[in-house]
Amino acid sequence: MALWQGSSRRSKTGRRIRYHRGKRKFEIGREELHTIIGPISVKRLRARSGNLKIRAKSTNIAYVTDPKTNKTTKAEIISVVDNPANIHYVRRNIITKGAIIETSLGKARVTSRPGQVGIVNAVLLSEES
Repeated sequence: MALWQGSSRRSKTGRRIRYHRGKRKFEIGREELHTIIGPISVKRLRARSGNLKIRAKSTNIAYVTDPKTNKTTKAEIISVVDNPANIHYVRRNIITKGAIIETSLGKARVTSRPGQVGIVNAVLLSEES
């Protein structure tokens, strides 16, 4: 089923709005694709105006930046510890922006959007927090 990203046919008070035009093809969104932990697999999509959007289906590598030394290191993802987007994503090991992941270097917060850019960038969390 396609996702429609146009404006609603109801106002914020609930009255029905009658538009002068129908739905347009560019208002259709894509089905969501959840990035899971596993061997690296990406999907290339054509975006609007010929741009390329790369979606990560699964990945087991994160580029983790240490804020103290400002050095980025390639690390292996072990599991998802916390995900404020959805509590059920933790048990399914789904990686989204803002998720806390356990890596070989320690816990890190994801700063990139794997479903939009195809890679996982993260910032290492301090041991106190």
